[in-house]
Amino acid sequence: MEETALGLWGVPLAILAGAIRVSTPFIFVSLGETLTERSGRINLGLEGTLVFGAMSAYAVAVLTQSAWLGVLAAMCAGAVFGLLHGFICKFPKVNDIAIGIAMMQFGLGLAFFLGKPFIQPVAPKLPSIPLGNWSSLPQVQAALTINVLFIVGLILTFAIAWMLKNTRIGLILRVVGDSSDAARAMGINPNTVRLLATAAGGALAAIGGAYLSLFYPGSWNERISSGQGLMAVALVIFARWNPKGCLFASLLFGGAGALGPALQSVGVTQGYYLFYAAPYVLTLIILIMTSSPTTRLSGAPEELSLTK
Repeated sequence: MEETALGLWGVPLAILAGAIRVSTPFIFVSLGETLTERSGRINLGLEGTLVFGAMSAYAVAVLTQSAWLGVLAAMCAGAVFGLLHGFICKFPKVNDIAIGIAMMQFGLGLAFFLGKPFIQPVAPKLPSIPLGNWSSLPQVQAALTINVLFIVGLILTFAIAWMLKNTRIGLILRVVGDSSDAARAMGINPNTVRLLATAAGGALAAIGGAYLSLFYPGSWNERISSGQGLMAVALVIFARWNPKGCLFASLLFGGAGALGPALQSVGVTQGYYLFYAAPYVLTLIILIMTSSPTTRLSGAPEELSLTK
């Protein structure tokens, strides 16, 4: 009776719930990549950081029975990955793309190797805030059960946007991203700033991994990520290196990822699985639309290139 009462409202409700759940890792990874790219460096290794963060969070949560200690462990692991990536990339003529791919494979391999003992044990989950108790329909209640990390991601989005625009740290990051020569003239070491920005980006990406293993889907396995770390790079380009744009794009990607399950939840039994590919199709469309050999993207840091 409750499913019938929802009727066609079940689809947008399921998409809303899915957008919130699926978008949360995208929010953290894209915010991390935004910080890194605003400093003039691209990091394709965040897929490996995301997966290693998921494994680290789950392992520590199992051992300590504390989900929040798991998140803290993921942040530390992500920062270490970022520091390693940034340290290697500071050398002249080092290719950011090649190092990023190498770091991605390193993170994936290390996570699979160290995470094998933690596939079976059950870890505590991150808490959620029930905002749908006003309704008697379980579908509404489930759709409006918001994980705490989603709220943290919203707060971080506006905090980073404010920081980039109104603080000295934001000014330094923007100057380094636009002109290394101008940064040096101001007495700023671009390599140090990029190192710290890459470490911060890695820490944020690892929080996205912690969300995957400690809430949704809420387990650790070797297929926990579906390329979200790589898709975040396209998402940042789509958002024009703007944190608020990253939030919007993350929700858009999350809604696209929820299309298949939403159709299945209302009884569509044929063809719904094709919509599971929607986020990847959207990524491809964005990359095609933003690719131009002659025109520079608006908002792109001037120092952002393949080699340093």
